Amino acid sequence: MTLGCAVLLLATAAQATPAQTCAPREVVVKRLASGYGETRQSIGLGTNNSMVEIFASDESGSWTITVTSPQGITCLIASGQAFETLAEALPIDDQDA
Repeated sequence: MTLGCAVLLLATAAQATPAQTCAPREVVVKRLASGYGETRQSIGLGTNNSMVEIFASDESGSWTITVTSPQGITCLIASGQAFETLAEALPIDDQDA
């Protein structure tokens, strides 16, 4: 499983809480681009029709996971360093994962 897929599975279960940083999606995307050089790397559909996205910077390796509600409010779920894009093959059925 790629890092992106694993993170999407984890983030799909996440729900926004008052302790999280949230703002209109346009504001968050602009801040991630201007402040951290991050662009969208992957996207998926989460619970309650929420949009889960992973933003990352190829230069610095920083990354951010966001969840956007159908109303257009985006919340920061997690962030970190050392982002890598992976394209791993699925294990063959007769091999352990």
